[in-house]
Amino acid sequence: MTDELFDAVTDGTEGPLGFWRLPGGFDQRLAEWSAAGAVAYVEAEYFGGVGEQRAAVWAEGAVVLGPLQVREGQSFGPAGSPISLALRRLGAVADPPADEFVAVGLNRHRHSEDWLG
Repeated sequence: MTDELFDAVTDGTEGPLGFWRLPGGFDQRLAEWSAAGAVAYVEAEYFGGVGEQRAAVWAEGAVVLGPLQVREGQSFGPAGSPISLALRRLGAVADPPADEFVAVGLNRHRHSEDWLG
C-alpha cells in the first residue's frame, strides 16, 4: 500500500481490523470485490529478520479468515504465518521447504515501491 494509493482510497476514517496501512473504508471495497472471488489483504513489516505480519481474507462479501496477526517476538503457529494462511485460503500451494509466500513470488521484492517498476 503506497502512500499515493492510501491517499486515493481512504475515506479519512481510521483503518479497521488492526492493520497498519489498511485505509479507512477500504475493507468495504475488499468485501465488494470478494463477491467475484476471494481476496486477501496482507501486511508484513520486517527489519533484520524481526517483524510482524497481519492478514485477512474476504469472500462473498464478508471476512472469512482473520484478521490474523503475529507480533514481533511471537512465533508462527504450526499452520504457518498469517500471510501463508491467507494465501492458502486463496488456493496457493507450496512445496516444502518453501511456504506460500515464496510459492506465489511475494519474496521477489523487499519494498512495496519495487512492485511498481
